[in-house]
Amino acid sequence: MAGKRSRCSFSRLELILIVCLVLMISLTVALLVLHFLTRNTNGKCSYPSPVPQGCPGQDFSDRGTGGGLQVTAELSPPPSSVPVTHRNDQRAPLLQMGYANPEQVGGGLLSRLYSRAFIVAEPQGSQRVVFVSADIGMVSQRVRLEVLKQLRSKYGELYRQDNVILSGTHTHSGPGGYFQYTLFWITSRGLVQPTLKSIVNGIVKSIDIAHENMKKGRLFINRGTVENSQINRSPFSYLANPQSERKRYSSNTDKEMVLLKMVDVEGHELGLISWFAVHPVSMNNSNHLVNSDNVGYASYLFEQEKNKGMLPGEGPFVAAFASSNLGDVSPNTRGPFCANTGESCDNPQSTCPVGGASMCMAKGPGKDMFESTRIIGQNIYLKAKELYEKASQEVTGPLSSAHQWVNMTNVSVELNATHTVRTCKPALGHSFAAGTIDGVGALNFTQGSVEGDPFWDQIRDQLLGEPSNETKACHQPKPILFNTGEMTWPHPWHPDIVDVQIVAIGSLAILAVPGEFTTMSGRRLREAVQREFDSHGSPGMNVVIAGLCNVYTHYIATYEEYQLQRYEAASTIYGPHTLSAYIQLYRGLAKAIALNGTQELSPGPEPPFFNVTSLTLLPSLSVESAPAGKTFGDVLEEVRQEYREVRGEVAEVTFVGANPRNSAENATEHNFLTVERYSNISSSWRVVLNDASWDTRFYWSKGTSGRSNVTIEWHIPAGTEPGVYRLRYFGHYKKRVNFLRVISVPFEGLSSAFQITAP
Repeated sequence: MAGKRSRCSFSRLELILIVCLVLMISLTVALLVLHFLTRNTNGKCSYPSPVPQGCPGQDFSDRGTGGGLQVTAELSPPPSSVPVTHRNDQRAPLLQMGYANPEQVGGGLLSRLYSRAFIVAEPQGSQRVVFVSADIGMVSQRVRLEVLKQLRSKYGELYRQDNVILSGTHTHSGPGGYFQYTLFWITSRGLVQPTLKSIVNGIVKSIDIAHENMKKGRLFINRGTVENSQINRSPFSYLANPQSERKRYSSNTDKEMVLLKMVDVEGHELGLISWFAVHPVSMNNSNHLVNSDNVGYASYLFEQEKNKGMLPGEGPFVAAFASSNLGDVSPNTRGPFCANTGESCDNPQSTCPVGGASMCMAKGPGKDMFESTRIIGQNIYLKAKELYEKASQEVTGPLSSAHQWVNMTNVSVELNATHTVRTCKPALGHSFAAGTIDGVGALNFTQGSVEGDPFWDQIRDQLLGEPSNETKACHQPKPILFNTGEMTWPHPWHPDIVDVQIVAIGSLAILAVPGEFTTMSGRRLREAVQREFDSHGSPGMNVVIAGLCNVYTHYIATYEEYQLQRYEAASTIYGPHTLSAYIQLYRGLAKAIALNGTQELSPGPEPPFFNVTSLTLLPSLSVESAPAGKTFGDVLEEVRQEYREVRGEVAEVTFVGANPRNSAENATEHNFLTVERYSNISSSWRVVLNDASWDTRFYWSKGTSGRSNVTIEWHIPAGTEPGVYRLRYFGHYKKRVNFLRVISVPFEGLSSAFQITAP
């Protein structure tokens, strides 16, 4: 009867779901058609030509530091920000990367996104290593390949795939559109070249700054516990791990922060890198403002503290708060609650009695996502500040690096002397579509699904093809929703070739992992690598995991967690033995480093570079207009005449605006806004804040007939110096000169002066 009903009639819910799926497939087809209409017909791979920095499509600025061992590096002089924020035309806006929520489109700016680069070099040798922490969701294979190509053209073989680590902080509030694999085109509405180029150019520029400012220095390491900043969002999966293993740990998350402090030989402060496991999802999937989330706020606080008197984003001190094994770690410390009833939904399926899984959402410690971001970010910053001030264990020793490309679809793993298993072609399970308590899915999927749904399986088979029996068997008990490893049109939907990499800086070993390891997965990997170093003459290594590096492969759950098939397990794309494969591979890299045998490592099969040069549904910028009797930059809603210096006061002004993508294209202004204070001494206005400040917000709203508004908010913090202030807006609008030519015209907007008084 069920089979007959599915052919002849559908419930209302099923009809809604079918419509949603058809719309999604239509979007995919449109992208693919666009791709084939614009692709190069010769079929050869080609790297796009570099373009000037400040392309539209990405807010991406750069910071850099360089150095040597014994030795550390100099941070850059005040870096020039790539002008740029990413703003989107709301007729076809660019999605933010992370939640895969079609409603989460960019509509403003809360904070800038930065690339922070660190170089460590041996003073008397050619060995050097680069670590980059970038404020993006994750590093894509396309980004890494293009960065390495630019570095090779500038520096020859000095910076290579083995000694350059690119790590994403995993903010979910940055733009998408910088991937070459088909699955990510759907959630990002294509490959957006301006976004890709801005990210690549920003990363390369930060490395350039570090390279140009090398100086002798010293490195110190410290570690400590961060409290009240994380929970395990899949505690039932964690409990599936052996009790004997769990008993060795006091928590179901890794609370330890590892911090690397950098000073010059005279003791002058230069910078730091911190590794701590927490998802930057304090800003939830209702957010539309580009920002770097909780770890970005921690960087902001530390850099403002050390670069006193400088505007945000300026100054020599660079503080990177990098990702680690954050796969099942949430900053939403109050846990999951049903949005419609308020009751807890901390159950194995994360579902609510009314509304199901889509109602089960985690809450942060604050009253809203902005406050939660600040609370978690400040917690992280305060612990890092403590560890930085007390760091006394010096890092010394040689530099080395080991890297291989590996075909992760068919790795043979020796579990023991008698049992060998293999990894699988990539596939995503049904629970992938359920999302997590940090960002729930749509439709009717739930976490913990170990059986398929006949309704969705039938649609999958008809539209995408049924998974092969081999793939089904390999991924058991995962019910496959998308058999991406067998979907290759127009390009593969997921990567086969993956980077594995370890960089050793004296006694510090950085494991650059290509995805999101869960808490226990990260612990097993670190311990296995630690034992490998110990057994080959390199005892006492400090092993840290750097997450979201070099290529994105979703999640890595333990074998036991995989059996429960919550979101993280359903997103472990290479099957139940993925972690075992990575442990085997990273042990091999550690052994090569310990025995000084990295030159004997096989480089492995190089990853492909697909000839995708233009693939997006984002429309070109069009001519814009101002309302009758108005011009661009005119004030529509004015500030008040007076505000008090108390928390909660917000100075707000609305201007006749234009699409911010115009300004990003022109790259003539480094800011979209400034807060200025009048000086009675000099009888002039002085900039006290810019658009990199976490106290300012920039909102753009698209109207009709080429019109749009920009609203600037300044959330006046306690302690603001009383005085006379004003808000300034910088923009560009498109103007048609003749039938064939459209130009961008710069303009400014200025609020009235207003007074801030003491409370």
